[in-house]
Amino acid sequence: MHQGIEKAIPAGSLAQPGTALNVLLALSFSHLLNDTIQSLLPAMYPVLKNSFRLNFTQIGLITLTFQATASLLQPFIGFYTDRRPKPYSLAAGMGVTLAGLVLLSQAWNFSVILVAAALMGTGSSVFHPEASRVARMASGGKHGFAQSLFQVGGNLGSSVGPLLAALIIVPYGQASILWFSLLAFMGIFVLARVGRWYQHNLGLLKLRAHAAGEQGLVRLSRSQVALALATLVMLIFSKYIYLISLTNYYMFYLIDKFQVSVQAAQVYLFVFLFAVAAGTIIGGPVGDRIGRKLVIWISILGVAPFSLVLPHVGLTVTIVLTVFIGVILASAFSAILVYAYELLPGNVGLVAGLFFGLAFGIAGIGSVVLGRLADHTSINYVFKVCAYLPLLGLLTGFLPEVEGAKGRVVLKT
Repeated sequence: MHQGIEKAIPAGSLAQPGTALNVLLALSFSHLLNDTIQSLLPAMYPVLKNSFRLNFTQIGLITLTFQATASLLQPFIGFYTDRRPKPYSLAAGMGVTLAGLVLLSQAWNFSVILVAAALMGTGSSVFHPEASRVARMASGGKHGFAQSLFQVGGNLGSSVGPLLAALIIVPYGQASILWFSLLAFMGIFVLARVGRWYQHNLGLLKLRAHAAGEQGLVRLSRSQVALALATLVMLIFSKYIYLISLTNYYMFYLIDKFQVSVQAAQVYLFVFLFAVAAGTIIGGPVGDRIGRKLVIWISILGVAPFSLVLPHVGLTVTIVLTVFIGVILASAFSAILVYAYELLPGNVGLVAGLFFGLAFGIAGIGSVVLGRLADHTSINYVFKVCAYLPLLGLLTGFLPEVEGAKGRVVLKT
């Protein structure tokens, strides 16, 4: 695999516009490994809740700790590496994740769990901005496709994690998490090879940015860009608060409302997260063809009919509805991210760090808020409240058209 990565685009042919598919596949695979490991934490919540006698607020605090370390660090890492690229930081970030994973397997109290969660969040904060930059470098101009291919690895990892937790961690206990360190070692190896390609092709990003600039310019005022970014933030808020209600509390919802077993609930969570992965790979290429703004319209507002019905149906219909929700909702993030790249050209790491960080931060805060709400009301009530969040997709109407000229956005002076 590593030979293919290194030969994907020869160092002496930087101006070639082709897509470096082997690099994208390696990044997607690394994202799969990273997010498989990261998803073990929420998949373990029922086990940790019983072992350490945690309440829902403490469950939310674990998520907040993980998401906060990722969200606070990512923009700074992205801003720094936009100016001083660090090709081997990808492998280093996976090493930090490995340390958190090992500590989680041996955690003996709630405080140690929080430290392990913080280490895993830090590893994630290093991985996403730099990996997003390399994916754009290797895209060959197919930015939506590249972002989706990169993202789908993470979504597949997030869906596989709960299934592996059901098969390994639930029957064999907390210490069995240590087996997943093998995935981290594999990720370090692959990302070191990606880092070598990255180092040999650092000029590729500038060359392709220059080529993109010659295709045409879309002139926006600073206020238009600011309004567009504020709108994207609200759309991310809508998407991730609703997504975290399913990712973190869907199992508890199924157990509480339908009395399913923990393992059955983890399998149903896997089905939902697999649907999210499918939606992610669809969203990017579709956005390349029909435009990112239309995809954003469909992927957020289109979830509303299903989310509003979900709290009022039986188990079978619930599973079916979450599949539709996962597929439709997941197509939003790649489209939002690529749209933001066009708003702030030349700042891929910063934009990726801001939006991945924002997503994680909103998810962390939302997890605590929803946990408190569940403690004071019920899980079913939480799902009824969150059902209205996709209606914020109406804000997409405030986004300007930036893709008509298929070029870069330039601020008016």
